[in-house]
Parts: sequence; structure tokens; C-alpha cells
Amino acid sequence: MPVAGGEAESEASPTGTDAPQGAFLEVYSSLTGRRWQMRPAGPDQVRTLMRAEGLSEPLARALVSRGVTPATVRDFLDPTLKALFPDPSSFADMDRAAALLVEAVEDGRPTVVFADYDVDGATSAALLVRWFRQMGRTLGIYVPDREREGYGPTPAVFRKLKDQGAALVITVDCGAAAEIALATAAEIALPVVVIDHHMMRATPPPAAALVNPNRADCRSGQGNLAAAGVVFVLLAALNREARRRGLFDAGRPEPDLRQWLDLAALGAVCDVTRLTGFNRALTAQGLKVLSSWRNPGLRALADVAVTGGEATTFHAGFVLGPRINAGGRIGRADVGARLLSTDDPEEARGLAAELDAFNEQRKEIEADTLAEAERQLARADGPVLIAAGEGWRPGVVGIVAGRLRERHRRPVIVIGIDPETGIGKGSGRSQPGVNLGRGIQAAYDAGLLLAGGGHAMAAGLTIEAGRIDELRRFLTTTLGDESARATEADCVEIDALLTPGSADRALWTDFNRLAPFGPGNPEGVFAFADVRPLRPMAMKGGHVRCDLVDLRGARLKAVAWRAAETELGRRLLGGESSLHVVGRLKPDDWQGRESVQLEIEDAADPRQR
Repeated sequence: MPVAGGEAESEASPTGTDAPQGAFLEVYSSLTGRRWQMRPAGPDQVRTLMRAEGLSEPLARALVSRGVTPATVRDFLDPTLKALFPDPSSFADMDRAAALLVEAVEDGRPTVVFADYDVDGATSAALLVRWFRQMGRTLGIYVPDREREGYGPTPAVFRKLKDQGAALVITVDCGAAAEIALATAAEIALPVVVIDHHMMRATPPPAAALVNPNRADCRSGQGNLAAAGVVFVLLAALNREARRRGLFDAGRPEPDLRQWLDLAALGAVCDVTRLTGFNRALTAQGLKVLSSWRNPGLRALADVAVTGGEATTFHAGFVLGPRINAGGRIGRADVGARLLSTDDPEEARGLAAELDAFNEQRKEIEADTLAEAERQLARADGPVLIAAGEGWRPGVVGIVAGRLRERHRRPVIVIGIDPETGIGKGSGRSQPGVNLGRGIQAAYDAGLLLAGGGHAMAAGLTIEAGRIDELRRFLTTTLGDESARATEADCVEIDALLTPGSADRALWTDFNRLAPFGPGNPEGVFAFADVRPLRPMAMKGGHVRCDLVDLRGARLKAVAWRAAETELGRRLLGGESSLHVVGRLKPDDWQGRESVQLEIEDAADPRQR
């Protein structure tokens, strides 16, 4: 049986082919109901990469399976902005947007950034605030309240900003679909520059400039960027335009954009964007900047979260991100943007403590909503699952939808209904292969929704409560075929077959060269055949810990998160029979041991095919 550490060992499979048509280890339906398969990688390409770069076979195979070639391997393993930064002018309207913003700086025109209330919106706003500050100007911040004002700009908000003296508004992470609001802005002579990345209609709405790599006529090829990534490219365009106009000739230093890469990386990771190409370089370099913790807000947030050191996508996505989001979910919507924008350590400490408290409240509200929604979905079926309840907070429905999508492995929409107005505000998370944003846009175009939009993996909507069943039927028809194909294709993709003895720190270190991990570049997944759970224990929080032991007695520490009440957890806790197991290796540095443990994703009974 092939294991890591020998020549060409991972190229083999139980069926004798590199990309088996059946299932790896003959697992057609695991304990989570999925088929297992080896990530496809041509043996000749693997050997070429091994020879050219001196790579181990498992790592070379993993690279090939992720689409890396000899021509791109250097940029993948060492992604740099110098090699991968796009020409800002390749973005539709980018030069126009840069000209308008630099003119506002030159003229001292009162300008406001209107940001979405999530991490991507907060980081995008903070990037612009910091650039304006270095240019000697103050950029106002406006973040709508999620419950009172909803998502995105409205005619009322633009009128309000105009009345307060704004002469220019920049929307970030929103605005690309705000046709009525932008039409109102044009009527009242309020120029609006839109910086967004969400899906949009073929004809852009009326804006002074609209920069979005996902607009139909954009030729940048950067559609995987978060809004923060688009804003970072905009900053390069702003520097170029300011240089062209001579704004740095009188001794004013040109803003060094590299100092703000941590904000761009945070937006990319927390918005779950594909970490490929330039976006991968932006994230990799940004995590290096984040590791210095120079941003006062991020440093203060790390302190309250009791973390620090070398930053990873885990820090960004699971430590910092939820706390920044908490302000927009249940507290004050603008706290995150203000935290990331401030240079005052004392103010940063106060804002970080506020966000940390909001996050604790969010966890409690989320747990209650999750339990209620799960009770509904236990009786539900269909290609898209919808749960709705009165009084559910709009700020937590998205994260609850994400949790439920993980459990049910199909698109989930969770809707909170205002009992006074009968209006529901919902958020959905999708399964790979199902473009939920397109389905929600189609529902809006069909007149089922009061508002709606998003992208392939996430979407938001506003709906009258009485039309929720109609929406469910519409999405069943619209997305049914996509969902069926996605369910059929849903599988656990495996990078290598290991033994407990060969899963060591050296292997983890080798595979960590693939970091940063995320969509488009998944973390390494490893299989272990015929291992028995030894000394299994149910832990607080529903986690299960055990040692995995093979026939030779070799052991590997393992944990299955939130699994105690699942079939996977029950079989691990049983411990009486051998299982095939798959999971991800993580460092285990407890008491300085520098070892590894396995985070179990799935398991299968070898006796059942």
C-alpha cells in the first residue's frame, strides 16, 4: 500500500490509475455520505516538477493537481507582487476613478467612503482612509446599520450624505447593483465612485466611475479579488495619477502601499476568495506584513484574542475576522472600519474590547438561531434548503447558513423575519458547483424579491415573508440541475495516502510551502487506511479526540471537531473496529514537542463498499 516517503508512491491508486474512475480505497459512500477520490495529477507532469524543482513526490503531485506547471511553479511557491501585480488600467473605469479621487484630494473636496459592514468592507474603507490621510486629507466613513438600513447604498443615504456636505462618495464592497440609489445620486449631483467585486448586470448602473473586475467589459482577469484587493490596485492607480499631476514634487512622500498589505490580505481571506494568481501574492505578502502587527487596530484585536506571532489564514479568518464582523452583525456597524483606520493605540484598545464583547454576544445569538434552523431543516429536502424564523437577527443568518451548509452539504438560505413588517432579510451560502448568486439574481429579476444579489458562493436577499415558499419552488427549478450535478460531484479529494508513522512534522513543513490555503488552493488532505481509534474521548464542545493506530502499532494524535453527535463521532467513540480516515495535518507544539496531529474530516468502514 503506497505511503509518503517512497518514489512515486502517491501516483498509484487502488484501481491502478492516476485519476480513478471509481473511488479511492473503494470508498463510495463514507460516514458523511461522500465518495473519496485522489486528486488527479499526471505522472509525467509530477516527475517533471520533481526533477526541475527538487521537490518531494507528494508535494509535486499536490502542485500538479492544483494546476501548477513548471512555468508557474516559482510564482506559486514564492508569489510576489512584482511578478503578478496587474496593470491598474486593465480594469474598466480604473483610470477614471483614480482621476476623480485625486482631483478631490487636490481640491480638498469633502469625500466619504460608504462601506459594507463586513471585513471586506472594513478593510477596503481603512485602505482608502489611510491613503487619504497620507495625502493630508480626511476621508469620512459611513457604514449602514444592517438591521435599520440593510445592505448597500439607498437614495435616502445619498441624500443624507449630500445634505451633510459630501461632494464625492466612494462605495466599497457594494454599489454595483444599486441602480435606484445611483440614479438618485445622479439626480442630486452627487458623484459616486463604485469599487466592488460582486456579480452585476451587463449594463452598469449610472456612476461617475464603477470599478469591478466582474463587470462584463472589464478585461483585468482579476474576478477572484475581494473588494479590498480591488481597492489595493486602486491605490496603485492613485499613486500613479498623483505622480503624474506632480503631487509628490514638492517633497510630499509617496504613500508606500506595502505597509497596508495586511488589510488587503485580511479582506481576501475573510471574503473567502480564490487564492490564485495576483490574489495569492497579495495574501501571501499581506500575511507577512500582518505578522509584524504594526497596525494599531489589528495589534489591539490580537491582544484581546490572546494571539500573535506569525499570522496565517487561520488568524485572519477565525480569530480577527469574526471579531471585526461582530460590530456589523449585532453592534455598531462602523466599529470595524474605525478600528482598522486608527493610528491611536488607546482608541484601538477601546474599539478592540468593544468588538470582542460583541463577538461573545454574537456566539450566543448564533447558537440559538442555529438550533432553531436545524430543527426546521431536519424535515426539509430539496436542492436549496431554506430556514426562516421571526426575530432571527439579520447579522447572524449568514454565519448560520454557512454552518448548515457544512452539515447538509447543499446550498442553504437562512432568513430572519421582522415580526412587525413581515419582511425577511436572508443570507445564503452555496455548495461548490451551484451559483447561488445567479439564482438569487434571477429571483429578483422575476419579481420574487425586494432586493437580492451576491456571487457564486454567497448571496443576500430581502423578501416578503409570504413569498418564501414561492422562492423555494423557484430556486428548486432554477438551481435543481446544478445542485444535482454538485451533489454527484461532491467528494473528498485526497493528496496522498499515509501511515501514522509517516505523518510527521517534516511532511507538514513540506506541504506548508503551498500556503496560504483557501479556495483555489486547498490545504493538503491525507488518507490513512485501516487505523483504529484508540482511547477516544468526547470533549467539551462536542469534539472527539483519539489516537489512530495502525496494524504495526504506529500512532497519530487526532481530533474531530464538533463531531460527537454525528455518525463520524459515534464511530470514533466506539473505537472497536478499524476505519479508513482522511483529514488535515496540523502542528502540535504542546510542551515544545513540534509534532503533528490530524484534524479528521471523514471516515469510512472498510467492510462497507
